[in-house]
Amino acid sequence: MTEGRRLIVGIGNSMRRDDGAGPAVAARLAARGHDAIEHAGDAIALIALWRDVDDVVLIDAMRSGAAPGTVRRFDALGESLPRDGFPHTSHVLGLVEAVETARHLGRLPNRLTVYGIEAADFGYGDGLSPEVARAVGKCARCIEEVG
Repeated sequence: MTEGRRLIVGIGNSMRRDDGAGPAVAARLAARGHDAIEHAGDAIALIALWRDVDDVVLIDAMRSGAAPGTVRRFDALGESLPRDGFPHTSHVLGLVEAVETARHLGRLPNRLTVYGIEAADFGYGDGLSPEVARAVGKCARCIEEVG
């Protein structure tokens, strides 16, 4: 494990409207000099990504019934993620399965934070809904300030 290394992973598909929220946050943070990447969200590939990383931040669109654009933060080491909150729009086994599989295998990083941005539209097409576009900036600031 690389001591102190932090990796920010924006999960999603920018061609599925608000499913592009995670990649939009990652792109914003990468432009500010953070080690941030976009990822489609395949569970096994996610686990492989954080194999040698000490601190991982994952961002994905979610659907929990909250108002679109709501940003939620989860400490994935200390709590289970809401199973129905992160839909599988562009990946068969997604974020929740990656975290729970890694937990079962003893392969979680030392710190794992998950941000969910409540989506309004997972339909085909590019561009975020207005509420989610505003939430991208809020989420990026939160990651920079809180972690």
